[in-house]
Amino acid sequence: MADDAMLKFVARGQEYPAKREAELRAEDFREIADRYAVPDAEAQAGRCSQCGVPYCSVHCPLHNHIPDWLRLTAEGRLREAYELSNSTSTMPEICGRICPQDRLCEGNCVIEFSGHGAVTIGSVEKFITDKAWDEGWVEPVRVGPARGQSVGVIGAGPAGLSAAEYLREMGYDVHVYDRHDRAGGLLTYGIPGFKLEKHIVMRRVERLAEAGITFHTGFEVGREATLEELRARHDTLLIATGVYKARAIKAPGVGAAGVVEALDYLTASNRKGFGDVVPAFDDGSLNAEGKNVVVIGGGDTAMDCVRTAIRQGAASVKCLYRRDRANMPGSQREVANAEEEGVEFVWLSGPEAFDSAGDGGGKVTGVRASKMRLGAPDASGRRAPEVDPGGAFQLEADLVIKALGFEAEDLPRLFGSEGLGVTRWGTLRTDGKTMMTSLDGVFAAGDIVRGASLVVWAIRDGRDVAAHMHAWMRAKARVAA
Repeated sequence: MADDAMLKFVARGQEYPAKREAELRAEDFREIADRYAVPDAEAQAGRCSQCGVPYCSVHCPLHNHIPDWLRLTAEGRLREAYELSNSTSTMPEICGRICPQDRLCEGNCVIEFSGHGAVTIGSVEKFITDKAWDEGWVEPVRVGPARGQSVGVIGAGPAGLSAAEYLREMGYDVHVYDRHDRAGGLLTYGIPGFKLEKHIVMRRVERLAEAGITFHTGFEVGREATLEELRARHDTLLIATGVYKARAIKAPGVGAAGVVEALDYLTASNRKGFGDVVPAFDDGSLNAEGKNVVVIGGGDTAMDCVRTAIRQGAASVKCLYRRDRANMPGSQREVANAEEEGVEFVWLSGPEAFDSAGDGGGKVTGVRASKMRLGAPDASGRRAPEVDPGGAFQLEADLVIKALGFEAEDLPRLFGSEGLGVTRWGTLRTDGKTMMTSLDGVFAAGDIVRGASLVVWAIRDGRDVAAHMHAWMRAKARVAA
């Protein structure tokens, strides 16, 4: 049996390297986790200095009442702590698991500034909400009196689900449309199960369905119905599709077999976790087992890919990123986790071409890359990477995963609605005050407006847009009366 100290470390919500984690017998882990979870949550919460300026709350997009529910946790008043946390967030246990706390609340903890290590806010949030589910403190959605008005939500990701819950509480008839076969968006198919267990997402979806929200899965707007047809069905619409178009790499050989998109790779892995039949995983195309894997990119999606490949039993995993560690956009905590698990980071390096067997159309065999250096700052202030002459090198690869981020799809074309205004980046153009698009009564929120961002921002946007939609529909009802 593993020693108590190691198990206690895992129980606090910190991740141990996968190879060590695999050595733990499940019954031992549960025993030690149960033994230490409550004292550790209370001890961590008790470290909060209750400072005069709660920087943690200020830097939380939801402005959660963090010091207050930490104090309640420290006092053992766990139900009250949960209720306060839940009052500003529709998904606190999800944020507790996947928020980059090192960049948000914990990164701005006064105790962190003093050099004593931040309060582990995310782990406490996760614990008190999981405890609430276990104890039955999570109540059904409180549906308000029926208003006789209907809302259509396009996209069942965090922004859409958050808005749907608030709108249902207000008494609206809510229908959620999503092209996938399960609700949740990237929570379901993009984020790996080792970071966000899928039953955690599904129980949130089930709670919404039990409240009378109707989910139309496998529904692709533009195919099953145009945007205009959905406008005719509902009093108002919310577009919360997220951004799913992968940024492309322009390099010779990029079309070789074995050079795959990050979302395809992660979706296949998550579907296997659900027990689905996934031919591309079963035939090895989207399975890293026994392969030399190269992941290109430096964001959180790239970290999800490298850590998934480790868990699938890859022979080696390398992450190729064109900037240095200090300029990496992903969470530094995720980078540290990946390094502990055996991922090798190849900093200041960019792909030049992809080699493959046969006459360029066969299976990928390697990545030709160049060393990079940071030049003058670009328009955003970041130093732009440029090729370092004479720094060419090659990496062996059986699977290359492109994780360079996501852009908006061409929604006006896909939805059959050319009047839907977009920005030069393809995201939807909205009124800054009302969150309404160029189409009357059609609102938008989440990544499809702000670009690829954090789940917590999508939840915040869902909360905000629900209030704007409510105000618009109340005004519409008064005019009709």
